[in-house]
Amino acid sequence: MSEFVFGTHNAAFVQVMYEQYLRDSASVPEEWRLLFDNGKLAELPVIPTDRSEVLGRREKGEVPAVAPASPSPISPLPVPGATPITGPAARLVANMTDSLSVPTATSFRDIAALTLDARRKALNAQLAASGKKISFTHLIGYAIVQAARQFPVMTHAFQEIDGKPHRLTPAGVSLGLAVDVERKDGSRGLVVPVIKHAEAMDFAAFHATYEALVEQARTNKLLPDDFAGATITLTNPGTIGTVASVPRLMKGQGSIIATGAIRDSSGGGAKVMTITSTYDHRIIQGAESGMFLRKLDSLLQGEERFYEGVAESVGVGRGALGVSEPPTPNVPRPGAGLGGEDLKFFTPAYALVRAHRNFGHLAARLDPLGAEPLGDPALDPVPLGLTPEILARIPAEVLRIYVPGRTLAEALPHLRATYCGTMAYEVEHIGSHQERVWLRQVIESGEHRKPLTVEEKKQLLARLTAVDTLERFLHKAYLGQKRFSIEGLDVTVPMLDLTVELAGASGARSAVIGMAHRGRLNVLAHVVNLPYETIFAEFEGGRHVEETLTPEGGTGDVKYHHGAEGVYQTSGGRAVTVMLAPNPSHLEAVNPVIEGRARAAQTTRRGAEAHHDGSISVPVLVHGDAAFAGQGVVAETFNLARLRGYTTGGTIHLIANNQVGFTTDPKDGRSTDYSSDLAKGFDAPIIHVNADDPEACLAAVRLAMMYRDKF
Repeated sequence: MSEFVFGTHNAAFVQVMYEQYLRDSASVPEEWRLLFDNGKLAELPVIPTDRSEVLGRREKGEVPAVAPASPSPISPLPVPGATPITGPAARLVANMTDSLSVPTATSFRDIAALTLDARRKALNAQLAASGKKISFTHLIGYAIVQAARQFPVMTHAFQEIDGKPHRLTPAGVSLGLAVDVERKDGSRGLVVPVIKHAEAMDFAAFHATYEALVEQARTNKLLPDDFAGATITLTNPGTIGTVASVPRLMKGQGSIIATGAIRDSSGGGAKVMTITSTYDHRIIQGAESGMFLRKLDSLLQGEERFYEGVAESVGVGRGALGVSEPPTPNVPRPGAGLGGEDLKFFTPAYALVRAHRNFGHLAARLDPLGAEPLGDPALDPVPLGLTPEILARIPAEVLRIYVPGRTLAEALPHLRATYCGTMAYEVEHIGSHQERVWLRQVIESGEHRKPLTVEEKKQLLARLTAVDTLERFLHKAYLGQKRFSIEGLDVTVPMLDLTVELAGASGARSAVIGMAHRGRLNVLAHVVNLPYETIFAEFEGGRHVEETLTPEGGTGDVKYHHGAEGVYQTSGGRAVTVMLAPNPSHLEAVNPVIEGRARAAQTTRRGAEAHHDGSISVPVLVHGDAAFAGQGVVAETFNLARLRGYTTGGTIHLIANNQVGFTTDPKDGRSTDYSSDLAKGFDAPIIHVNADDPEACLAAVRLAMMYRDKF
């Protein structure tokens, strides 16, 4: 029974039972005795020790459980004030350290608690005679199960099997309950028993199982099987007054839901509660977590007959809920002032939302040189008759938008910032409804726009400085030689860094890059990790350099055509092979070559039939702005993208526009507004970004990789 069966959060409790077994095997229940007697301690989440060591400890485990040190002529000096951490506490230390390897993100949602409070009181009034009582956590836990049935991705888990990433999909919803228990020595610990297959239970069965497990936990009567199989976990630090919590996510878990204390949000009696969803970002996306919390919120507000089902299950009938909805003091309801005449404004309101999604890019600040955007009249609410007063009365929820704000008046500034800032999007042309909705949710929720920490900003600055320094050095040291500088597009290198980083996190073993001349030397130096000496040798007339790609006497080709292969070490410690393909002066001619090399890397031919896995290798194509629209091989390669025999699981296309098409201005080189307009014919989502906003550029890469992983 591995830690993935127990759940690593229960490992400290297993350690307690193991040490109790060592002291006196008859003192533990038979199920635990059989488990420890089988001799397979390596499969259990315990720190192996021996009986004499446990018996030698004082009651609170103050003697370290470590193997005797080898003889040494110098005895180590004790550290003043230091106490060894042993037994269950040591197991907890190991678990917490291990949890740092899980890449997590957290969604927050404030939920109005007035309906929840009123319905709970009404139910308990009817149940008082029977001695039963329903708590907030009972109702929230049951709502989590119902929401997880509709969003099963929240129950998935990540595991590496034979060195390869796998998504574990359970058959049902088994809810882990974090229960705080007091041990015999007065210390406190956490156990997480599991309500198995809770999705098949009505509320009465769920309530009974919940109460039985909590009672067993507090009387130390839980058995090994009680810990097995959790697919989603609920913890409730709100009982001790915590407003919001971001709990640790252990290995083997996909998500953990935490509830905060119910509090007065405005001083006027409006009760709210913060619920957080912390999830494994390798298998669960932010939009999915956000939609799960939204569904949980709607259930707790009484949608889908949630409380009626609870009442019928415990046998009190629907009449138990016949209470008037409590008023919300001092909190105006969205739409409260809308009369029948005002309903006509919902159509122009939705037209305003659609205009931002379709034409927001026309008002976006995309030019690093500061040119004013064209804009579009459809983005102005005034011609639509939408005054500030009317905007304040239109509830944002009915417009199906995902930016913050309860009313359109509150949401509109966020909508403008999303679609008309230094990033802009064109996704409404995509034929798949599922893809369009997913993209709207991610874009408007801002899941991809992860703010950088101070340390990450310093690393980004250092990277951009290295890119600029190389270009400045080449310009001074080899003055007069033809160069295709990356200047103005320095952020290309951090964007490729993040692409490779995220590819590695998704399980890719290689990234295959194709690009034309501009910025190629910087990519060779900083992404492929080719030594500077090799690059400088080409500038010096093909001087031979040992163990590099330049043969003695030169290659007979120009330096901007060379390819190379190197290894990129991700922050997670994974090694990703990065291959930059050679490319002639025909610019986009490399496109089908890259797709073919990626397809070959993704295909396993060991069996009778070839097996294709698009996650193994990620193709990346860096295009010139003029060449993307001007060369037919681009469209020909796009046309192969969704064909079964040619698909590579999604290519990341980066169009580098330095506003100089080398031989022509953009207005003389194409008939469309953007060179990327070609991609619309192939249902590709398009992200425009200002190269002078490096954080926005990284967000664009993050969204592109999220889309690739999802679809």
